[in-house]
Amino acid sequence: MENLFTIIIGSIFVNNFVLAQFLGICPVLGVSSKTETALGMGLAVTFVITLASVITYMIQSFLLDAFNLGYLQTIVFILVIATLVQFVEMVLKKSVPNLYNALGVYLPLITTNCVVLGVAILNIDAEYNLIEVIANALGASIGFIIAIVILASIRERLEHAPVPEMFKGVPVALFTIGLMSIAFMGFSGLV
Repeated sequence: MENLFTIIIGSIFVNNFVLAQFLGICPVLGVSSKTETALGMGLAVTFVITLASVITYMIQSFLLDAFNLGYLQTIVFILVIATLVQFVEMVLKKSVPNLYNALGVYLPLITTNCVVLGVAILNIDAEYNLIEVIANALGASIGFIIAIVILASIRERLEHAPVPEMFKGVPVALFTIGLMSIAFMGFSGLV
């Protein structure tokens, strides 16, 4: 149980995929202008990361390793992620059309969000068992949500701040991510 706690806390704070490993910056920058949209993207990414991690673990364990097809890992994992994203897109379009429209082009980009693929591959590389895979996926997802929602909150406040014209938009967002990253380095001795 202590190992699971360490994995979860580590992937949320210490090894945050956005702020420590700089994966998934494209959707974080693209969707972080409004807190509601950022939270919606975070929840969609959470679903995809968790399910993709479990499915890719099963495929790696029972298919790729069993038949010595490890060289197909990246291709197979991307296909699994793309399928899951299409499923999420269909569900959001039917059940939450406002969020679907707000996410726009960034929803299909979850397919190429390197956080999703990174978590799936790092789970295999770390030789986690299924429970540890789920713990790491949930921790990574929570870390992604924390990073994107905090950034969205700061960006909403910066809209009303006297930011020089040349720094508005993406430049100030990148600067903010850098400062958030430095702040999260304070968690480095936690686990």
